[in-house]
Amino acid sequence: MQSFTKAERISFQREIDLLFHEGTSFLVYPLRVIYVEKQPFSGVPAAILVSVPKKRFKRAVKRNRLKRLIRETYRLNKNALWESLHLSGKGLLIAFIYIGNELCNFPTLDASMKKIIAKLV
Repeated sequence: MQSFTKAERISFQREIDLLFHEGTSFLVYPLRVIYVEKQPFSGVPAAILVSVPKKRFKRAVKRNRLKRLIRETYRLNKNALWESLHLSGKGLLIAFIYIGNELCNFPTLDASMKKIIAKLV
């Protein structure tokens, strides 16, 4: 399944609060990953949140571009994560926070996303 639906996005404030208060984080440059093991309300095995800070990128165009790239790399690489979550019967809430100071290209983000997925699996 190569789509990214609304159900895969974290949209409930309770889930966001839980993620940032009880989550575990690690760093794979240029992304900080915060995750907590919990079945999302939406019923999918993993739900994500993408954040690019306004402090580092003043222009909304650049922030939106980075968010699109992060979502696209996740969409292309999520199958391995979903399969392992289905087999274990667990669920994950994941936040991707961009921490780089410069715009990143697709191959760099794709490589870091593969490392993140491998670490989460």
